[in-house]
Amino acid sequence: MATDEERYRPLYARVLGLRFVNPGGVLCFLFFEGAMALAVLLALAELVSWWAVLVLPVAVAAMVKLNDVVAEMVVRTAALVPEQERDRFRRQMEPVVGRARVPASARALPGGTAQSVRSLPGGATTDSRGVRYHHPQRATFDRPGGR
Repeated sequence: MATDEERYRPLYARVLGLRFVNPGGVLCFLFFEGAMALAVLLALAELVSWWAVLVLPVAVAAMVKLNDVVAEMVVRTAALVPEQERDRFRRQMEPVVGRARVPASARALPGGTAQSVRSLPGGATTDSRGVRYHHPQRATFDRPGGR
């Protein structure tokens, strides 16, 4: 970063030497003073010892620095992926928009029953192709391959 930008960063980020995570002033306040206030409240409630007032802000700072190190590794790993692979991945992840064709025999009638569907014992139904369906208001379930 340029020296002007570095000078206006919060002290918390400068002390930790954060390069990839860039927390603002409010977040840095919550990380340090918030952790100290929480530790003091826990110590006053006698839930933890007074050492927590020192340990909790240090633990939060270690987690923030670890997050910065992980972000650095992710950025460096992503830079190693060739552009051709990135384009292929983007093409695979694009959503497919369209309409599915539904055969007329599978469309439901206004009464809630499907066309050309036969009822079987136990609440199961089968269509003209022999595919079995479970009736949602019955207590029995069809098992694959079972009758």
